[in-house]
Amino acid sequence: MLDIADELNRWMEQGRTFAVATVVATNGSAPRQPGAALAVDSDGTAIGSVSGGCVEGAVYELCQEALETGRPVLERFGYSDEDAFAVGLTCGGIIDIFITPIRASTPAADGGATGDGVDVVDSNAATLATALAAAVSGEAAAVARIIDGPAELLGRALLVRPDGSHTGSLGGHPALDRTAVEETRALLDAGRTTTLEIGADGSQCGQPVVLLVESSVPAPRMIVFGAIDFASALVRVGKFLGYHVTVCDARPVFATRTRFPDADEIVVDWPHRYLDSQQLDSRAVLCVLTHDAKFDIPLLERALKLPVAYVGAMGSRRTHLDRQQRLRDVGVTELELNRLRSPIGLDLGARTPEETALSIAAEIVANRRGGTGAPLTGAHTPIHRETSRPVGRIGEVA
Repeated sequence: MLDIADELNRWMEQGRTFAVATVVATNGSAPRQPGAALAVDSDGTAIGSVSGGCVEGAVYELCQEALETGRPVLERFGYSDEDAFAVGLTCGGIIDIFITPIRASTPAADGGATGDGVDVVDSNAATLATALAAAVSGEAAAVARIIDGPAELLGRALLVRPDGSHTGSLGGHPALDRTAVEETRALLDAGRTTTLEIGADGSQCGQPVVLLVESSVPAPRMIVFGAIDFASALVRVGKFLGYHVTVCDARPVFATRTRFPDADEIVVDWPHRYLDSQQLDSRAVLCVLTHDAKFDIPLLERALKLPVAYVGAMGSRRTHLDRQQRLRDVGVTELELNRLRSPIGLDLGARTPEETALSIAAEIVANRRGGTGAPLTGAHTPIHRETSRPVGRIGEVA
């Protein structure tokens, strides 16, 4: 749901009634990952996607049904001889999708309780609106929704922030909220979107409920050191991939907004000094394009000790060998040197700045997702390496 937060937040502000379908679990070669969403409003307008086109039509109809009944529903789509062409999921994967109807203005607020389960969903509108607004503003927050369990609890939502404060309630046993907050906060710290199962009474036993936890965290950082033409192309690709991109160079004549209009930040400072001032998490990527020893060595000496996702440095193979020795001379260990991606990028035969930026971005994605960089044609490795456990109690795998 949070992956289309911008549009849904506008719908909330406009007071629209809509249903949102969210991928909650996948298995096999599923095209979208948990958290991917499609929403349909009462006028039939649709935004987002849950399958890259495979089952959009069937999910669209389920959203319309949810708008009519006011009840959430959990549905599984899987590959089989009977249903493959009926819904179009021919990729061999399995996806579980949870559909929730949402009303920005609830009947309960107007004294119009219906007694048919509608108010249970509608009472979450304020919580979900807060979650969407947090995602739009870039705040760190996670929303947990009951997607499987007692019928009276389905769709209940809880918003959790990094400090443990929360909004909303899952209902049921008082301990359920406490346990859900603790578990959701841990997933938020890791920036994960996944499902988890806990007891309806907050314990690890008893009647279980399944929660979908969607984490919204600030965009990961990409810091590009060296204000060169290759950097300009890499900034554009980095923004396309969803990074918050900073360009850092000690030379003010090159580090300008005119040269890097797409960058989120432009910093004029010595690279190592700027890096020392930053608090970076494990998602950050550092791209060193200066290929100048007076900048590279003090910068990489520090960068290779940080728990970041990726450190790459531009330069020829001769430059790389010289750089390695210089780093050894200042005390960088072999284990730390093994983290350095140099020469930077995958072998695409790149020549232009744009092609080089693509090769760097491809290496970053492969490193993040565990890819090999090899052609998929003729390979027998999985196309999608990440899977999440299918939700258990909605029928056998198709």
